[in-house]
Formats: sequence, C-alpha cells, structure tokens
Amino acid sequence: MKRIYIKAFNELKKLGCPVFERSDRDGFLISAEHPDSWKWADMYAARTDWQYENTNPVLDKVLHKHGLFCEWENGGCLIVHPA
Repeated sequence: MKRIYIKAFNELKKLGCPVFERSDRDGFLISAEHPDSWKWADMYAARTDWQYENTNPVLDKVLHKHGLFCEWENGGCLIVHPA
C-alpha cells in the first residue's frame, strides 16, 4: 500500500473502523457489512446525527486530513481514493 493510504488506514483501524487492504489495486476499503460498520457508514443516509450524510464525520475528517475521500463501490463497501 502506498504511503498516502497507510497513515489514514492505520488511524482509522486504531479508531475501530472496519478497514481492509485491497488485493486488486492500491488502497483500502471500508466495510459496510462488518458488525461495527453502522458506526462508520450508512448507505441510506438515515443518521440524523451525521446531518443525513452516509459516512461518519470522523471518517471524513481523517480521510480529508490525509488527502483522501471515499465513495460507495457497492452496497457492501466504500473504496478510498486520493482527493
């Protein structure tokens, strides 16, 4: 994994975010199927405490700090990209 991803990956993992290294290309994924994923992502944006966004604001801040962002790859995970 490239350096741009490593710091964000480690920081999110330390916070308990369900992150997984990609095997098909560089970067990492954030699971939306892990038992704790409801704390980090909600595809339907039903969380009022997140201002109806579909990702936890803490997740967004960590990714932004490291020059990254995430988007839904499918209903089961978010993929992280350079901003």
